Amino acid sequence: MVDTLAGRVEGVESDGLHVFHGLPYAAPPTGERRWLPPGPLEPWQGVRSATEPGAASHQNPVVLDVLAAFNVDEEKHEDCLHLNVWSPGLDGARRPVMVWIHGGAFVIGSGAQALYDGGTLAKRGDVVVVTINYRLGALGFLNLNEVTGGRIPATGNEGLLDQVAALEWVRDNIAAFGGDADNVTIFGESAGGMSVGSLLAVPAAQGLFHKAIPQSGACQTAHTLDRAVKVAERTLAALGVEASEPDALRGVSPEQLLRVQEGLSTPAAPDDEIGGMPFQPVVDGNVLPDIPIERVRAGSAAGVAVLVGSTLEEWRLFAGMDPAVATLDEAGLRRRIAANLGDADAAALIESYRKSREAQALPVTPAELFIAIETDRIFRMPAVELADAQRAHDPRVYSYLFTWKSPAMGGLLGACHALELGFVFGTIDSAGARDFSGGGPAADALALGMQDAWIAFARSGDPSGGALGAWPAYGTERQTMILDEASRVEPAPNDEQRRAWDPISGAGRL
Repeated sequence: MVDTLAGRVEGVESDGLHVFHGLPYAAPPTGERRWLPPGPLEPWQGVRSATEPGAASHQNPVVLDVLAAFNVDEEKHEDCLHLNVWSPGLDGARRPVMVWIHGGAFVIGSGAQALYDGGTLAKRGDVVVVTINYRLGALGFLNLNEVTGGRIPATGNEGLLDQVAALEWVRDNIAAFGGDADNVTIFGESAGGMSVGSLLAVPAAQGLFHKAIPQSGACQTAHTLDRAVKVAERTLAALGVEASEPDALRGVSPEQLLRVQEGLSTPAAPDDEIGGMPFQPVVDGNVLPDIPIERVRAGSAAGVAVLVGSTLEEWRLFAGMDPAVATLDEAGLRRRIAANLGDADAAALIESYRKSREAQALPVTPAELFIAIETDRIFRMPAVELADAQRAHDPRVYSYLFTWKSPAMGGLLGACHALELGFVFGTIDSAGARDFSGGGPAADALALGMQDAWIAFARSGDPSGGALGAWPAYGTERQTMILDEASRVEPAPNDEQRRAWDPISGAGRL
């Protein structure tokens, strides 16, 4: 039993941990509250059960055969603002707190996915682990303020504001769960990493966390207001609802919204006006005053320790969902890269990557070049940019590159997107995970080393120690921990490819 500010909750004590699922952290964003910022939680009488996960945000089903632990099995509902807590003790020990923000392109996922079970981290590190849900897709990231003339004042950052509200709940309640509100680390991967990167720039989030670990996503993913308006116009047109009819818009069913979301999202062939990921944070001038990386450069995250990185071959996961990648020719490669960066930059970048990979005896087929460039454009370069920007304001910046390769699909996935998740959470033994992550003593050792590093960083702001040993700060030499069977520190890995991006803008744009 724990007394929160809103009322008493009952969880489960199991295997030395106190576990609470489905704790509400804000008012349900339903009815008239749809598309509004999260409201204060209404207190309750008696004892509220916290033994089952709360509902996840509405989302389209995604079948990802490589890992059953990615499945979102719980109920889907607009009343989705819940979180889960794992704690070694309900006492005054003031343990470090690690708050996980799940990924999923801002349209799928939940904090209750089996892959994100916080029990191993909590027990191994004597830390409190929190995983959260937030509004997804059109319910969380659709700017309606401009198109409706303020009748529905949604900024398109309601999902981010949900994350802020969850952090406020942690600030106000986590001491009762044995945690320290003055030592909070936020961490997340993919859209969760992009959320972490955005929170570094959100004024309302300042002071609510003290360390940040954006994994495979950093500070460059946010729509301009103009693009967000285009997304809203397309959404309303597809729904057949006029902007002057806010009541009709509020009455649209979640199922209708999901059908429109699916029709607008085209990551393999992004639309020039709305991009391949139309639902994402928005530079609205208020919640998010500027592109997050520009805010960080200006010092918005001063005093926050940052551990940032990516996997070596992120885009292999997405290439597996895009059969046309395998048959790309030189002309097709040029068209795809030019669509994001322009003809001149595309030609120069392709040639640079070709020479660099040839020098490393790596394949230089159009498909391999595309995967390498997209991996760096969306994930590695934003991580490097964040590290470079933040070290001007805080020396506690650390970098990693995860190069362990998946055995799945005969090794075709390589060191792909999301592969590091089971290692961080110690869940490589969850349903089907060994097929994706790999197994054996080397995998187990890497998992333990990464958990120790993430825990050490959450505790002190320095990931050194444990099996990985000393982990130097990023600094001017861009010191980077290579996470693999034989983990090691290298200065500025793949630096020739990094330098090829210096004259190019557009990294991180989706």
